Amino acid sequence: MPSFDIVSELDMHEVTNAVDQAKRELSTRFDFKGVVASFELNGSEISLTADVDFQLQQMIDILKGKLVSRKIDVKCLDVAPADLSGVKARQVITLKQGLDQPNAKKIIKMVKEKKLKVQTAIQGDQVRVAGKKRDDLQSVMAMLRESDIDLPLQFTNFRD
Repeated sequence: MPSFDIVSELDMHEVTNAVDQAKRELSTRFDFKGVVASFELNGSEISLTADVDFQLQQMIDILKGKLVSRKIDVKCLDVAPADLSGVKARQVITLKQGLDQPNAKKIIKMVKEKKLKVQTAIQGDQVRVAGKKRDDLQSVMAMLRESDIDLPLQFTNFRD
């Protein structure tokens, strides 16, 4: 019986490369000349530090551009509100990875509403979809690509 897994994973090596490229661009940009601004990657969090709030927004745009150029979906970014203290502005961006229970249940509900002849099951941080016809599985993939789920989804382990 054909099946595949729905997962939400990040290539952390590519994320590290994107943050390093963003740091390099920050040091060469004219509008950040003489400004103490930095990116810091700690596990699954990226800390941004700058002098004022609008510079943080520019830094987020730089980071998103570098992530997109490395084929990482920006839906994985969870941007916290900026912490504005007197002299510095800080912001933490959390990298979302893996399917949590509410999102997995939402995916299963969407598949069941489609009324295809497939079975779905939650297995840890992934959802397994199995069915008799490959076409049904491919229509589930197409439906999930067009959905409004705020996570980057990958389809792995396709078995025939």
